[in-house]
Amino acid sequence: MASKPDYYEVLGVSRTCGPEELKAAYRRQALRYHPDRNPGDQEAEEKFKCCAEAYEVLSNPEKRGIYDQFGHSGLSSQGYQGFGGFDDIFTHFSDIFSEFFGFESRPRRGMAGADLRYDLEIDFQTAVFGGEVDLEIARGRTCQNCQGSGAKPGSAPEPCPTCRGRGQVYRSQGFFRMATTCPTCQGQGRVISDPCPACGGQGRREESGRVKVRIPAGVDQGARLRLRAEGEAGLQGGPAGDLYVVLHVKPHEVLERQGNDLIYNLRLNMAQAALGLEVEVPTLEEPKTLKIPAGVQNGQVFSLRSQGVPHLRGYGRGDLLVQVAAETPRDLTARQKELLQEFLELEEAKSGGFFSRLKGRKPGKVKPARRAEGRGA
Repeated sequence: MASKPDYYEVLGVSRTCGPEELKAAYRRQALRYHPDRNPGDQEAEEKFKCCAEAYEVLSNPEKRGIYDQFGHSGLSSQGYQGFGGFDDIFTHFSDIFSEFFGFESRPRRGMAGADLRYDLEIDFQTAVFGGEVDLEIARGRTCQNCQGSGAKPGSAPEPCPTCRGRGQVYRSQGFFRMATTCPTCQGQGRVISDPCPACGGQGRREESGRVKVRIPAGVDQGARLRLRAEGEAGLQGGPAGDLYVVLHVKPHEVLERQGNDLIYNLRLNMAQAALGLEVEVPTLEEPKTLKIPAGVQNGQVFSLRSQGVPHLRGYGRGDLLVQVAAETPRDLTARQKELLQEFLELEEAKSGGFFSRLKGRKPGKVKPARRAEGRGA
């Protein structure tokens, strides 16, 4: 396979040329090799195509930067493959050709259909593990009565009498011809004299239909799924638009999502935190038993491995993080106060009268205790 020529050499400009110099060089080369001035010359057509491709890249700052740094291989890695033919070139540069030369461009292809958006609410479980959802959507679809032509069955669109099928009208101005979109056919090059009664000549009708949406495991709030060609049908043979499904995830009753991890707040009273215990922790599948050691501190975190959310573009799952929230009791009964007072006295005796020595001292700055975190099974 022959290597592509250097785009700067194709247009005859330096690598430091500015936009105006680049545009002028492209105009010269395109005028020289344009197919309308070189009918039947295959070599001129190839050079014209190459000039258009070079200008399309170098006139785009982002593509030009990639080309300057990595050459043609850099553009290929970004998905740019150049032009497949003259229809592609005229689609990209019809305005430029009219501005530069007034050459006749091809009639417009059919108009692409509009993209659609659908906001879909899913439950937490579906967002985590994925699933399929059927949507009922009203959208413009190709008219089956006329097969999208817009013309009554048995008839066909006719060449536009104003532009004679070219899609543009011209006026001469010295050496050049100035081209504008035909006002009669709007650039299509054809008109419908006998429209389809089912769609009124539009070539499409609004219909309700079902669309199956696959929800991948691990999606999160605001994720956007693209369904190609599920939007509005195109006009006059144009491609259909896409359907974008925006996901809205209902919150879980007790679990909170944080990336691929899940957070569960475990509330313990003073005695439970001091003595320790075994508790059942809710997960997305079945409860898991977690052993809480004696003396656990407020804010301490324990981890249940691989009990979180699956990674959207990879293997494995996040963790379920159990965070301890030790609560200070309120509205104590007389007996509870008595027991706590007894506990306080025992602690004081254990610490050698530490609390008694605090009496009468001026309050000073107290450094906050460091948060203790643990990772348990």
